Amino acid sequence: MTVRMAEFTAAFLLALGSIGLMWKSTDGLSIGWIPGNGPGSGFWPFWLSLIMLLSSLTTLYRAWAGKTPQSRSNEPFIDRETFQIVGVTVAALFFLLLGTSYIGLYLSLIAFLFFYLRILGGHSWLLTIALMIGIPVFIFMFFEILMTVPLPKGISEPLFYPIYDLMY
Repeated sequence: MTVRMAEFTAAFLLALGSIGLMWKSTDGLSIGWIPGNGPGSGFWPFWLSLIMLLSSLTTLYRAWAGKTPQSRSNEPFIDRETFQIVGVTVAALFFLLLGTSYIGLYLSLIAFLFFYLRILGGHSWLLTIALMIGIPVFIFMFFEILMTVPLPKGISEPLFYPIYDLMY
């Protein structure tokens, strides 16, 4: 895919999405101003989608007319190396989400951080271990303790029983 085609495709898909959001915003919702109450429930989604549609149509016109350097470029949009890194990242995120269902968010996150920092990124053991411990601990403290929102723990939940005993 060329840069020109990528610009045209992105603008076209955003225009379609805008039309869909505008249509859905009018489905039983008020898109106007309600005297004494303010904006209707579909006001912001509709009008922001209209602005996005107009922006997308402008981009489509400029891409079609060749008015920007990108719209005249026939260079590849993404090179092979970048495509591979994006593919590996998407696969790693998929396994993070899949692992969350079975072994829980915290253990999945530790595995993801190890893979991404040490194996893929080649960072030092000190940084890798610090982040593998620090990020899950921060997320646990923020969600579970501060906001009292339990996150999925899967089969690792018994490991958290001693912490729950201290908390409650």
